[in-house]
Amino acid sequence: MVTMELLEYEAKAILRSCFIPTPAGTVVFSGDTIPSAPIVLKSQVHTGGRGKLGGVRVVKSGDTRQIAKDLFALSIKDEFPKTLLAEELLDIKNEYYLSLQVNRSEGTIELIAHREGGIEVESHQPSEFFRHELSPELSAAVGDSIADYFELPEKSFILQDLLQILYDCFVKSDALLLEINPLVLTSDDKLVAGDCKMTLDADAGFRHPEWNFEQMATSANFVTLSRNGTVATIANGAGLAMATVDAVKAVGHEPANFLDIGGGATVEGIVKSFRSILDFPNVNAIIINIFGGIVRCDDVAAAIIEARKQFPNLPSLYVRLSGNRSAEAADLLAEVGLALYPDLTACLQELTHE
Repeated sequence: MVTMELLEYEAKAILRSCFIPTPAGTVVFSGDTIPSAPIVLKSQVHTGGRGKLGGVRVVKSGDTRQIAKDLFALSIKDEFPKTLLAEELLDIKNEYYLSLQVNRSEGTIELIAHREGGIEVESHQPSEFFRHELSPELSAAVGDSIADYFELPEKSFILQDLLQILYDCFVKSDALLLEINPLVLTSDDKLVAGDCKMTLDADAGFRHPEWNFEQMATSANFVTLSRNGTVATIANGAGLAMATVDAVKAVGHEPANFLDIGGGATVEGIVKSFRSILDFPNVNAIIINIFGGIVRCDDVAAAIIEARKQFPNLPSLYVRLSGNRSAEAADLLAEVGLALYPDLTACLQELTHE
């Protein structure tokens, strides 16, 4: 499966087409006239964590042009924005987290929510989140449950309608992830999608002639399995990638993703895969399981070395490289103090014992 990550303004355009409230806003390019304050200016990049890295600026007064210029010049995880989103400044009463995502292990669409949204949502423990399996016709009990969890009993019917619309939007859009963070409760008690992240199934593009996004298909087959997963996986070939995921699950760890780098993988493409993995808040280990045929193991080794240079906070690596130019790969990794494991079992045993 090939995935497609949307920018915030692209995701919000889909929400608005489904009549889901979003802040009034406009997309601006470098050199465009910037709306005057008060305004929120947001860097449009595909990587997560932009709020903590200075990519979102609340401008209550002053020169919006200079702030926009600064944002265009700001690299966020090695990505410079081509566009900014300029939005109205909401009067916020409270913020919540709400997402729909495909649960691959159960073959369902799952609702995940938290009563405290915003940039700190990743700090919460997985057990603290509200979870509920969704179906095409949502019962009133779902609205009641989420309203009780949010401590908004008077919003039960509104939340019920919102979830039904989001579900229909999710299915209609061939989405794999639809994340609203924050879902804002304004001072006049309206619920608004303050931010939105969407991942689509790029293989479904033939059903969507209207799609025209900045980033179309990614080069690697990357599928999110669990945003709260603790172990990320990189493999080549769909069969080996799935077997790696299953093995991680079998020893009691939560796999975060499925990733098949394919036979034509490049150093640049593999490094990009590491960048995607860093978007998962709880990943503390990456298992790399490569059997080199078409793909060269020394290319994978070079990508690992480059990723460690670019991302100092890279989680622990457990690397098995076998086949095409694996001896050369072992020499490259030995120079940076990284040993190879003989097989996947050895990787998992070392991971489990730490």
